[in-house]
Amino acid sequence: MRIIAGQYRSRRLKSVPGADLRPTSDRLRETLFNVVAAQVPGSVWLDVFAGTGAVGIEALSRGARQVYFVESATSAVVLVRQNLVSLGITQGFELLEREAAPALRRLDSQGVVCDFCFLDPPYRLHGLYEKTLTFLAASRLLTPATTVIAEHDKHFDPGDRFGALVRYRKHRQGDAVLSFYRIS
Repeated sequence: MRIIAGQYRSRRLKSVPGADLRPTSDRLRETLFNVVAAQVPGSVWLDVFAGTGAVGIEALSRGARQVYFVESATSAVVLVRQNLVSLGITQGFELLEREAAPALRRLDSQGVVCDFCFLDPPYRLHGLYEKTLTFLAASRLLTPATTVIAEHDKHFDPGDRFGALVRYRKHRQGDAVLSFYRIS
């Protein structure tokens, strides 16, 4: 696993073998960032269910101003920290070591507004998609210009609408799909 482009291009990221952590593949990250590339510099990201932190770190590499990494698994939090340290990233991020729902409530209460929100819960936990997308739709974390991207398995569709949050685009690559949402 490596950073695709930007300041940290071609630098490797650490991951762990096994099924507990399923990082977004290099190819899928490249597709994601090809879609949003023009809006990344100076942007604010939420990387929810961050895992290795690959998506948020890719955003920082490409000029994002701030990334909020949300991850509850201690082993994954250690991995995100190791990846940030190995790249020498010391600012422009906050790592919230807690479940997604309380972390998002905290960010919402602090008045954080994001340009992008990427969520990639464990594929088998389908309920987390609905819970997270429904919360985001009702929160102040999003504006009509915010793009929410959900990565999911091709055999599962999280849905087209969550309150005012509506899917407007899908990209399938192998077994993974990126669903793009906006406030309508």
